[in-house]
Amino acid sequence: MKKNLSTNGIYIGVCAAFLVLTVCFHIIVFYHTENPIIRGTAIVFSLLVLLLGIILILLLKGKLVAFSDSLNACIDDIVNGKEDVAFDLESETLTGKFNYKLQRLYEIMQNGKRQVQEEKQSIQEMVSDISHQVKTPITNLKMYNSTLLERHLMPEKAWEFHKLMESQIDKLDFLMQAMVKMSRLETGVITLSVSPAPIYDTIGLALSGIERTAEQKNMEVNVECDSAIIVPHDKKWTAEALFNILDNAVKYTPSVGKISVTVECWEMTTRIDISDTGRGIPEQHYAQIFKRFYREDEVHDISGVGVGLYLCREIISKQGGYIQIKSEIGKGSTFSVFLPNERQL
Repeated sequence: MKKNLSTNGIYIGVCAAFLVLTVCFHIIVFYHTENPIIRGTAIVFSLLVLLLGIILILLLKGKLVAFSDSLNACIDDIVNGKEDVAFDLESETLTGKFNYKLQRLYEIMQNGKRQVQEEKQSIQEMVSDISHQVKTPITNLKMYNSTLLERHLMPEKAWEFHKLMESQIDKLDFLMQAMVKMSRLETGVITLSVSPAPIYDTIGLALSGIERTAEQKNMEVNVECDSAIIVPHDKKWTAEALFNILDNAVKYTPSVGKISVTVECWEMTTRIDISDTGRGIPEQHYAQIFKRFYREDEVHDISGVGVGLYLCREIISKQGGYIQIKSEIGKGSTFSVFLPNERQL
């Protein structure tokens, strides 16, 4: 069975070997000469060499012990989760090289720890948001159902309650579908298939989703887009993103309002402007409206769960694009979607 030598064992072995060599050297000298000066010189030389060897071994042992202690101290600090671990990176020594490697390992571990904490916090926030969003429609459904079971209502009134229940069920269904889309995008289950395609067709697909609602509100919808503009994008998911912006424009624009879509092809990007004549968005809320489940207090009377713009930003950013917003209270908003003209690797 193979055994590993300890550090002390190595020191003892080296000293023993050095001592044996010294004795052999003396035997050879004493065997070949009887000159007392030569013999005395050999003895003094051997003793000096032996002394220097012992000093060298002790110095080496001290260095190794100091290196081991420093290494152990760093590892202990890392294992114990110390925030500010001291690394000796200035000296050009073996300790400095090991400390550099340890620092890289420590940074990777810290980044991993932060990522886990952020993901944990994100999951907690999502669970909290979902429970908050689901609570209201479920409470309403229970109330409507109890009323139908406990009271004898006229057929017209019962039909009205059934319609109210249907609207709450539709809200829950929409919420579940939105959550499935979010989870698939965030976890990478869905990968966007980006390829060159006419952006005109994608805009048409997005507009088809709001056509009926805009017609019911007697809204004017104008599109200015050259059918020859080709942009690398995922047609299905980009249409989903543009639909979410258009859907908000229809929701928050009064009847007989106006929505316009304008497309411009620039050197590096293609810009898609979606403008409305709606209520507008305060400037301090520009960043917040893209957060998951965020809704302004003033619009809680309008149907929605606050995930459309969040999904829109996720979809566009995953294609290397970005979104800008410009709005004026009481006059409307413009959402500008920028998609790169070259496919992002």
